[in-house]
Amino acid sequence: KLCLIDIAPTLDMYEGVSLTQPYMEFARAYYHWFHMLQPAPLPEIMMGAGHIDTAKAYLHAKLGGWGSAGLAYIEPRALAEYERCFCSPEAIHTACEDYRASAGIDLTHDPESRAMPGTEGKIACDLLVLWGERGVIHRLFDPMALWQAQCSAAVSGKAMPAGHFIPEEQPEATAAALQQFFV
Repeated sequence: KLCLIDIAPTLDMYEGVSLTQPYMEFARAYYHWFHMLQPAPLPEIMMGAGHIDTAKAYLHAKLGGWGSAGLAYIEPRALAEYERCFCSPEAIHTACEDYRASAGIDLTHDPESRAMPGTEGKIACDLLVLWGERGVIHRLFDPMALWQAQCSAAVSGKAMPAGHFIPEEQPEATAAALQQFFV
């Protein structure tokens, strides 16, 4: 079993980006996808690598956005842990490298895996899809349809009353959904 939280298949997201609505809204809301994949070190510098106050400001803007109403939903200890884990030059560089891969080798591997004989390139286990009803995925995509197209097993899911950071905004509801699905 597999649970996916507030994501759509990367290949589908990149293939859907155009200059028409609603994908212009996607490009604006998820500008970081295109910013972070630029060659190093520009994104890292702009995100505050080596400058703790800038790195924290960038992190807070991301955590407080994407359908979330500010940072009030994050407990102070959790926010401090996010800051500790993200606000170093190494962590910021690693995050950028992940996005660089999403527009590089991942775009080669995704079509290859979708075309694999015998599996039809589909996920072969039951899938739970959770997405935030105030988030970009909910506004611009049909998460259930996207993941049903990628899965040969049972797909279940629902919109949660949250933005992108569902476990942080709705910890009890997230735990209940996971418990029901995995047990």
